[in-house]
Amino acid sequence: FRTSADKLALCHFELVRKLHDLIKEMNRFNEEQIKMHRKTKEEVSGTLEAVQNVQSSVQLLQKCKDNYHSKWLEWDRLKKDGTSQKEIDKAEHKSKKAAESYKASIEKYRTARSDYQQKMAEAAQKFQQVEEIHLRHMKGLIKSYSHSIEDTHVQVGQVHEEFKQNVENIRVHDLIQKYALTKGTGKEK
Repeated sequence: FRTSADKLALCHFELVRKLHDLIKEMNRFNEEQIKMHRKTKEEVSGTLEAVQNVQSSVQLLQKCKDNYHSKWLEWDRLKKDGTSQKEIDKAEHKSKKAAESYKASIEKYRTARSDYQQKMAEAAQKFQQVEEIHLRHMKGLIKSYSHSIEDTHVQVGQVHEEFKQNVENIRVHDLIQKYALTKGTGKEK
């Protein structure tokens, strides 16, 4: 019976050792993840600049559009009102300058948007790679944990079966004899 208890203790001790090793591996991987996140953050830092450029170019685009629209409306109004040719030419010149500025802001926006799309795609790809590595490793750790629990369960089952078999094989008479020998009772003096 003591042998069975020792075997059972050994099964549990082995499980604890495996789980301890698994915890060490998780801590090591956590440190690697922290380093990988810092590295990735540095690699994609240009994405923030691209986002800011797109935002500022959108604001500039809207401002130039509004300016062009107001200059064109003013020029059109002056033409319809029959204002002097000098005023109409002056308004037309302002309208053309606003149109050029609007075209330039459109081009700036297109460039900023293209850069933004490229950098966002690259950043998303890097983040996905980091996450895939993380998930693969975590899946491996979970498999290892599951395997350790399963092995221990099988070993405990074997010890239990062995214990049941030992109980079945022992006779009451043998137990009394063993007790008498170990305690020194039941012998003739």
